[in-house]
Amino acid sequence: MRQMFYIFAMVVATTAFGGCMKWDYGSQEDFRVSSSGLFICNEGNFQYGNATLSYYDPATGEVENEVFYRSNAMKLGDVVQSMVIRDGIGWVVVGNSHVVFAIDVDTFKEVGRITNLTSPRYIHFVSDEKAYITQLWDNRIWVVNPKRYEVTGYVECPSMTMESGSTEQMVQYGKYLFVNCWSYQNRILKIDTETDRVVGELTVGIQPTSLVLDCNNKLWTVTDGGYEGSPYGHEAPSLYRIDAETFTIERAFRFGFGDAPSEVQLNGTRDRLYWINDDVWAMDVTSEQVPVRPFLPYNGTIYYGLTIDPATGEVYVADAIDYTQRGKVYRYSPAGERLDEFYVGITPGSFCWK
Repeated sequence: MRQMFYIFAMVVATTAFGGCMKWDYGSQEDFRVSSSGLFICNEGNFQYGNATLSYYDPATGEVENEVFYRSNAMKLGDVVQSMVIRDGIGWVVVGNSHVVFAIDVDTFKEVGRITNLTSPRYIHFVSDEKAYITQLWDNRIWVVNPKRYEVTGYVECPSMTMESGSTEQMVQYGKYLFVNCWSYQNRILKIDTETDRVVGELTVGIQPTSLVLDCNNKLWTVTDGGYEGSPYGHEAPSLYRIDAETFTIERAFRFGFGDAPSEVQLNGTRDRLYWINDDVWAMDVTSEQVPVRPFLPYNGTIYYGLTIDPATGEVYVADAIDYTQRGKVYRYSPAGERLDEFYVGITPGSFCWK
């Protein structure tokens, strides 16, 4: 379902760099929340500047919405894409506002920011003083020093232009970083984190949208296959299992035209794989065929985001509903029993566990 949203974004891409956030200053609130919980990144609508951040406490079932705005008296910006936590600091990537915010994960207050980015998507830490930021409208991966909140260099991505190509999610195996290239691309890149150079490329299907690393050091990615009329081509999507050591494809699970798999995720022990394809599906990482029955059946709405509680194995599904009203998050037991549901912001798309 993300494909439709992304295509809309690409249609208006010519104005993407003109997207700017309006700093709507107001009053601040003081928060002090639980030691463990779940952040929900609500994308909002492209160029509307209505992205928000929510926080959910699974122990109490309490949810706090718009926590960034309420704690900082400032809007988060335009299209929040992702978030990661390192040493008590949450790094919130806001793509069309060209910024990554650093926040205290207990109080939600800003402690710093990396600015003047092109179109940031994800951030991955190599060390306390080195991180990579992938981009949608840039043929480089930016190297940053998170302690100083500044760009220190770039990884040049071959055969990629500003108009055709993007770098997305990142996982690390040893000193090597693997990155999926989504927009009008069909590659996984292998980067040496010591030299900041691309040292390998692997061709997969058209437009790989996700990337994870399982307990057996296998990379998993799923492709969306492009779309009908795309100048880059259109094909049936596939789910790939790739050996990280040899950087070769071990298995390709084929879907049919009309399928739209996305949001590949792993449980906490990284031995069970989940993804969205209208329904929510699950299988062991050692399986040699995809299941015939879904983990959670399609309920006539828009499943848009997915995460698994690393401690309990509970499954959380984000429902975009119609991309304009507040979305919902559903919480399920590992057996598929619904445990809770709650409203968040507009277009909930990604999660981050505290």
